[in-house]
Amino acid sequence: MEIANEIIGFLMIGAMLFAIFVGFPISFTLIFLGIVFGAWGFGIKLTIFLMTLQFYGSMMEQTLAAVPLFVFMGFMMEQAGLMERLFAAVQLMLARMKGSLFVAVLFVSVIFGAATGIVGASVTILGIMAATTMNKSGYDVRLASGTITAGGTLGILIPPSIMLVVMGPVLEIPVTDLFAAAIIPGVMMAVLYLVYSVGRCWINPALGPALPEEVIEANEANVMREFLLGLVPPTILIAFALGSILSGWATPTEGAGMGAFGAVLLTLAYGKFSIPATYTALKKTLEISVLILFLVAASNFFGAVFSRLGTPTMITELLLSLDLSANMVILLILALVFVLGWPLEWVPIVLIILPILAPVLIELQVDMLWFAILVAVCLQTAWLSPPVALSAYFLKGVVPSWDLKDIYLGMMQFMGIQLLGLAIVFLFPGLVTWLPTYLYGGG
Repeated sequence: MEIANEIIGFLMIGAMLFAIFVGFPISFTLIFLGIVFGAWGFGIKLTIFLMTLQFYGSMMEQTLAAVPLFVFMGFMMEQAGLMERLFAAVQLMLARMKGSLFVAVLFVSVIFGAATGIVGASVTILGIMAATTMNKSGYDVRLASGTITAGGTLGILIPPSIMLVVMGPVLEIPVTDLFAAAIIPGVMMAVLYLVYSVGRCWINPALGPALPEEVIEANEANVMREFLLGLVPPTILIAFALGSILSGWATPTEGAGMGAFGAVLLTLAYGKFSIPATYTALKKTLEISVLILFLVAASNFFGAVFSRLGTPTMITELLLSLDLSANMVILLILALVFVLGWPLEWVPIVLIILPILAPVLIELQVDMLWFAILVAVCLQTAWLSPPVALSAYFLKGVVPSWDLKDIYLGMMQFMGIQLLGLAIVFLFPGLVTWLPTYLYGGG
């Protein structure tokens, strides 16, 4: 009995999800499944042509060259030790305020999120910097772990986010538009976290007491100097890299190159440059970049085979025949992304799931820029969602004294805040579209 190509496409997706959940390497699984199911559906010759075309197209995509440059910029900023300096200064400036360490964590996480865009790195460094002082000061472990993990996820959303760089070509949206669109929602999420954590400390000071007198710096000039030395250089660097992209002076790749070069100069200026540390940064950059870029090529090939089988058209027609409103379809997709975000990282979701569902949204005339930011906020939420919630394991790894159960309970509080933020972005699309429209006169 001959099976229709559209059904072969559904079998292909089922095989992919099974292989990923079992733990097979995603990139090689996608290539293998693309070849097998492509050969089954329309012959090996056309399948190999598709693979060659998609891999070549991925390698020639100039925007993706920004990925290794932004990753390297983040590792060099980490090497310069600016975040530790900034955290210590903010902590001392606000020492007598209830919940001051929460403010310091969130303030630094916004700057560091803009510098790296890597959730694992952000959560790990924030945990190393803040946990010891929080323990000494008698901070509530649940609220502390929630603040650190939530702050760490801001790197997904706040430009120049690597996820947005990858998402742009996938959804055929200019990366500059995505960067501009993400700024207001990113800052809004940080403010929501801040209001919640500090608000709870004002209601119950025991959750985040003022710092002990012995750690308070008497000389305010020293504190201010440390604050400026920690804040001004990374802010100028990010402003140049991001500002040049948003203003149209540089492409995302050129802006990323400026940022990476500036990060090296900062490391030299602060006397933290060393050959072994830079070699390690280059090696980590290579590992992460190869992982992402190889997966981009593999998923493009997988998606091309899937599209050639005709299954996306079938899914589009099926969803449209249900006569659901555009908002209902968006909510269904966000629910799917949220659930898939538990076991999967953002890379396979952005590269595999979104291209399958994008035709439905285009048919329904949904603003794809708004939808892209909704997905970004939703994926941010998934980092804080048990049972998988990788952020919890990053934090547990650097603060073994904190119980995993307390970390989970702390994260779930902020997952609620995150869902509130997602609802606000859903109800008020202008938060996403206003800045790109203002800067570029288009969505």
